[in-house]
Amino acid sequence: MHQQIARHIRNEIAAGVRRDGDVLPSSREMAAEWETSAFTITAAMKVLEAEGFIESKSRSKRVVRVPNQERRGPVRLPKPRVVLIGGYAGSGKTELGRILARATGWPMLDKDTLTRPIVEAALEILGQSPNDRESETYLRLVRPREYEALSGAAEENVQCGNSVIVTAPFIAEFQDAQWLERARARFTDLGATLSVVWVYCDPDTMNVYIRRRGAARDTAKLADWSGYLSRIDTEARPLTDHVVINNCTSARPLQDQAEALVKSLMGLELD
Repeated sequence: MHQQIARHIRNEIAAGVRRDGDVLPSSREMAAEWETSAFTITAAMKVLEAEGFIESKSRSKRVVRVPNQERRGPVRLPKPRVVLIGGYAGSGKTELGRILARATGWPMLDKDTLTRPIVEAALEILGQSPNDRESETYLRLVRPREYEALSGAAEENVQCGNSVIVTAPFIAEFQDAQWLERARARFTDLGATLSVVWVYCDPDTMNVYIRRRGAARDTAKLADWSGYLSRIDTEARPLTDHVVINNCTSARPLQDQAEALVKSLMGLELD
């Protein structure tokens, strides 16, 4: 558990969620946040301190230390690249998107950020819970519009000559070969290259991350976690050429995998 917490905070630092000089919550506060013991939090902090990510000012004050955290200017490529990042809830796809955006300067389009307020209002108008993500009403009427909005925003960036990073679950889309073919053809017509990335995370780690973020839209998943797992296939992969990023606790640091991915994208673009 302490390694999971250390990894998640390390990811937040790399993604710019926690910045140089930020004071971390107390061990007691983080223990409540992560539903664990203060002893586990202390163990996680020792890991981060040994790695140089935080500095202990006192027993109750720990400060983020990443002086070289500045955001880079946008990397302009001769041919724009569209990076679609998918994964199940709690896998870490948004953190990966932020890390890539900070490394490249490319705009990041996150489905929840762009569409959630409108989706919640639409669901209430349709007589559904604003947190509904399972009903036929949501799946048939609302969800397709979310992905249309994301695709439109990505296309607009490409038309301006910008590479773009798009983060969303893409669960159904990445299992639909025709959808993937149409997306690739559309971006090719616009003069861009499409890259598909899948973020894998084991169910236990996803559960910890989902509980910690405390989003209302996850309530149904957590209330019947075994039922939720029975409806998904964590071993499924996109039905096209893709890159898998492993965000399990025992895997390479997410920022290291992101750095390798950026180099790969640049190499593919410049070949």
